[in-house]
Amino acid sequence: MGQKLIDNIDRVHTTEMGVCRIRRNLGLGDIDVVAWCKEKILDPKSRIERQGKNWYVHMDGCVITVNASSYTIITGYMQSMNLEA
Repeated sequence: MGQKLIDNIDRVHTTEMGVCRIRRNLGLGDIDVVAWCKEKILDPKSRIERQGKNWYVHMDGCVITVNASSYTIITGYMQSMNLEA
């Protein structure tokens, strides 16, 4: 799953506000957020799923949310360790 997102990796981007939000939520500091997210999306260990209008990329305790039609990275956040059923 997620092959369409991988096939369109060159279209993945975010906004200035998205960069600030992702850096803050994931504690990334002053790095290229889009390049970091693309690296995670392409990582074979990542789990990619589509729910409705978004792709969710799970890896390294983080989740990256990408809009499925525009390929805009919406947010990234640390995954909750509370795994209730």
